[in-house]
Parts: sequence; structure tokens; C-alpha cells
Amino acid sequence: MNATLPTAQSLRAALSGLLDGLPPKQAAQAVDRLIASYRGETPTGAPILRDRSDVVAYAAYRMPATFEAVRSALDALVDAAPEWTPATHTDVGGGTGAASWAVAGAWEGTATTVLDWAEPALALGRELAAASGAPGLRAARWERARIGTALELAPADLVTVSYVLKELTAGARTELADAAAAAGQAVVIVEPGTPDGYARIIEARDRLIAAGMRVAAPCPHSGACPIAPGADWCHFSARVSRSSLHRQVKGGSLSHEDEKFAYVVATRFPATRAPARITRKPQLRKGQVLLELCTRDDGLARSTVTKRHGELYRAARDIAWGEPWPPEGTG
Repeated sequence: MNATLPTAQSLRAALSGLLDGLPPKQAAQAVDRLIASYRGETPTGAPILRDRSDVVAYAAYRMPATFEAVRSALDALVDAAPEWTPATHTDVGGGTGAASWAVAGAWEGTATTVLDWAEPALALGRELAAASGAPGLRAARWERARIGTALELAPADLVTVSYVLKELTAGARTELADAAAAAGQAVVIVEPGTPDGYARIIEARDRLIAAGMRVAAPCPHSGACPIAPGADWCHFSARVSRSSLHRQVKGGSLSHEDEKFAYVVATRFPATRAPARITRKPQLRKGQVLLELCTRDDGLARSTVTKRHGELYRAARDIAWGEPWPPEGTG
């Protein structure tokens, strides 16, 4: 990767430089309030991030995880359309810009506009972008906008909506998905990897398909999700490294955590979908690997790959949850 492109490490460095002045105890208290807000019912007209202390706490608590989740979704888009590069990007409800950091890390030269209704979040986002050293981020536009009904989006090659739908009413979620589909050539939506986060992703997926878009990832098809409603949910996992401040505000001691997320990527241009995708962590057994799959033609399926499969078995031992199956060149 080009050294000028943002990475998880450069994001942590930028956060560390801006968060030094906030006492960890104060940050931890703000994080506790934010967690309560996110788990409760938040009216559309009330931004969760009210002031700079909220925003700083949020940045320490959530930016690294959001960055990794969005980056994983973007990796799936890159896999599906490796020759495609977005010239323009709109980050809807982008807050302090975690998704924009992920976009700037995936492609060079993308012109980004971040929209959010919380001016303190936009202000900190500008500061972090200025500290990034990445030309694309430093040139990003940060604009205040009410994220909800009647949102008008300018045309953009890529529209990202990450961890936003939970904050909206059902009607506003529908309007946002429709607006994203109308504006973007590619739309990436990410939500928490919980049953209700998955349900919001399915709602948005249906709207994107109804608007004429095709699902590029994670699904290997644009048909109905094969998971029976209420029986299970589709989600994935991204490994997140934790800085010392991140560990303090979250009260943990480990150097990492796993961010569970659900997502959908839809496009208006040709994209190569995976024949199948691994929907759970592969289970390694003696001489075999057990895979849970969502397939293009057979819906949900289980596959047992054994030593007699040779190259495919070796690939299965190294494959990760969320990756396409089979790996290119091993089918």
C-alpha cells in the first residue's frame, strides 16, 4: 500500500495526538452515556454527539472499530470490481470521518464530502483529517446536513452510510436508502452485527435492489436472503487493535477486540460476485475444515473440506470468516 494512504496505525496516531487533553475518566463517563444512547431509542432530530467531549469520547471509543468494519466492506467491493476507482465519495452521517479514512485507504485521489448533523463531530473530523498526512483526507469537505427525511444527495461514484440507520426512524431509513441509491454508482452500508443491525441492512438491501442496483457483496446473489426471519442473522467480524487510551475508555485490557458488523455493497456497474461467502468462523478439525456458506445457487450450505481436496484444503485452513469461497484459482 502507498505510504501516503491512511492505515489503522495512522488513524490511531492521529487520535492519540488529539485526545491527549481529555482525562480518561471523563472519556469513560462520556462513553457510558453514548452506549446508553445507542442502545436506546434516539429521535431523528436529536444528534447523539452533542459537544466536543462527546465527540472526543466517541472518536476514541468507535472510530477504530468503524474504520475496520468499513474497510472490510470496501475490500469486498475492491474484490468484486478491482478496476473500478471512485472519483467522488459522499460519507452520509460520517461524523468524525472513520468511513472516509477507510475510503482514502482503499483508493487514491477520491474527492470526499462528509455530511453530518453534529458540528462538533465535523470539527474534530477536520482536525483528524488535517493530522492524517493523506492528501485525499486533507482535501475532504465537511458539511453540516440533517440526516433523515428529505435529504438530498448530489451524484457521487461512491456513497457510504456507516452506523447511521440505528439513529433514524423507519421512514427516514427508507428515504436515506433511496437517496443513496439515486445518488451513487456504488453504495456501501454498514451496521452493527446484531440481529436488529442485520434487519436494517436487509431493509436497505431491498431498497437498493428495488432502485435497480445489484448486490456485489457480501451476498453472492441479488435474490432474497436465504436466512429465515428471526432464525439467525448474517454478520461478520473485523479485528481491531486497541490503543492505550482506547483500552482505558472501554475498560478492557486486551490489545485487540473483534468488531461484529453487517453490511451490503450494491453497484450500478458490473461487479464479479463470489460464488459463495463464508458466513461463520471456519471450524478446524483434524484433517478437515468445516465451512458455513451462503451460496449463489443453493442458499445456505455447509461444506467439509478434507485433506484429500489438496490445494482446496490448504486454502480452507487459511480462509477467514467473510471471505469468498473458493479462493480465486483454487475452484
